[in-house]
Amino acid sequence: MSSSAAPTVEDELVHEFGPLLRVYKSGRIERPLMLPPVEPGLDPSTGVESKDVDLGVYSARLYLPPAAATAGAKLPVIFYTHGGGFVAESAKSPNYHRFLNDLTSACPALGVSVDYRLAPEHPLPAAYDDCLAALGWVLSAADPWISAHGDLARVFIAGDSAGGNICHHIAIQPDVARLKGAVLIHPWFWGSEAVGEETRDPAGHARGAGLWMFACPGTSGADDPRMNPMALDAPGLETLACEKVMVCTAEGDFLRWRGRAYSEALTAARGSAGEQEVELLETEGEGHVFYLFKPDCDKTKEMLDRIVAFVNAA
Repeated sequence: MSSSAAPTVEDELVHEFGPLLRVYKSGRIERPLMLPPVEPGLDPSTGVESKDVDLGVYSARLYLPPAAATAGAKLPVIFYTHGGGFVAESAKSPNYHRFLNDLTSACPALGVSVDYRLAPEHPLPAAYDDCLAALGWVLSAADPWISAHGDLARVFIAGDSAGGNICHHIAIQPDVARLKGAVLIHPWFWGSEAVGEETRDPAGHARGAGLWMFACPGTSGADDPRMNPMALDAPGLETLACEKVMVCTAEGDFLRWRGRAYSEALTAARGSAGEQEVELLETEGEGHVFYLFKPDCDKTKEMLDRIVAFVNAA
């Protein structure tokens, strides 16, 4: 007859945030959704070549589409920041690797996907700092792929969920270089007051910022301007360092209303003509970051086509 050892105090679960993160009293950390990383190299489906560049405490995965070899001019640069609530996921995830291959091939564009440090081992602002430093590295054209093939007058920042939040944080910095555009996909913003059809239940609404409070222990709360760009003390949205912005939301995403409110506030602050363009894409019948898990569905293709058009518009 077999028996198993009784659980110890060290096995006690002290923090759990859905499937993203579990932290035990012993200090053990689990990230159930994270898949084994994939290696860079030639993608047979798209012909995109990728490589990893070690940049110290963080790294970047670069993507070079086959068009780079034949294009008569340099390609736009898409600087991508992955999601995962600041506590999970990676640029080396098979889902993100597939998406970057597809996106850079379709544009075509040179891609840079940042593998920034994660909380709780590295609490915020570590992720923000890494991504800002990585953008500076891109703009320095220190890598031969970037110097040979990247058009640094056409740099787009893009990201999903927490990565969308990072994109806003980058673009709102007063000293960041002027960017051609930003694509925020299902961005993770929140606030103390509900917007749209968000829950009005105080306890339920407060849970929307629980992971943020954990990942950023020095935060002032849900209305920290890094989490709520529409907070009273947040920098004015008219200062966003982008010629144009695209915001993507999904009908089944609890962040939908926050993304829509951000788009509306940005439009009001910047105007909607010429270089002040703000575009909103709302996907019906899908949930948060659906395109990562359903890369071949029609709605993913529609979203990809819209992003490609946004990048390639004059």
